Amino acid sequence: MPRKPLIAANWKMYKTPAEAKAFADAFLPLVAGHTRDEIALFPSVTSLATVVEAVAGSNVAAGLQNMHFAEEGAYTGETSASMLKAVGATHTLIGHSERRQYFNETDHIVNKKLHTALKHGIIPVVCVGEHLHEREAGRTSDVICAQLRGAFEDITAEAAAPIVIAYEPVWAIGTGKTATPEMAVEAHKVIRDQVAEIYGIEIASALRILYGGSVKPDNASDLLCQEQIDGALVGGASLKPDSFAAIVKY
Repeated sequence: MPRKPLIAANWKMYKTPAEAKAFADAFLPLVAGHTRDEIALFPSVTSLATVVEAVAGSNVAAGLQNMHFAEEGAYTGETSASMLKAVGATHTLIGHSERRQYFNETDHIVNKKLHTALKHGIIPVVCVGEHLHEREAGRTSDVICAQLRGAFEDITAEAAAPIVIAYEPVWAIGTGKTATPEMAVEAHKVIRDQVAEIYGIEIASALRILYGGSVKPDNASDLLCQEQIDGALVGGASLKPDSFAAIVKY
């Protein structure tokens, strides 16, 4: 079966509930009837319930940008999987480079979160990618493969089926720099080959791998038409309805 692309909007720390509702009201008509791709919005936790309600019954899903690995407990400021599900969210981002950089998330923490998401039936979008100094040192493949091995530790092939991977070259996030289609395809092939090494060809062939790194309406087609690229994790260009719709309909 062909892999169905996923186009995801990571709003980061933007949009109040009112702004999120206004976005959804403007965006949904622009993508009504669009079935080629899955579409998901990832708002902040304060806007999640608003977005879930706004997209109910549409072709757009809602997820959260982060989720704690514990079922519950004294983790001030965190959100559990059951809380996420209780408001109707279906997806979560795990291990975004900004979480790794600013909040000290390690591959071990990513792995624990991934176990929890899969246990609760939440679709996890696991982010991997290298920094500029790692790419310049020729370590892109080593970094990506180490992140994948850490993320997948003790996760069975059967459990791994729902996982989505997002390749995000850290040097291209919020910088305006974008990996060329050739660079992106090369990294995606590294990811698929590593997953094949861990789980076998069948799981690797079905795995969706998104590209994330300054995706915009003017470069979306060049990137998303590549056979190895199964969608996009979009940051800044997802904050405006018309811009994100243009990427969805590349």
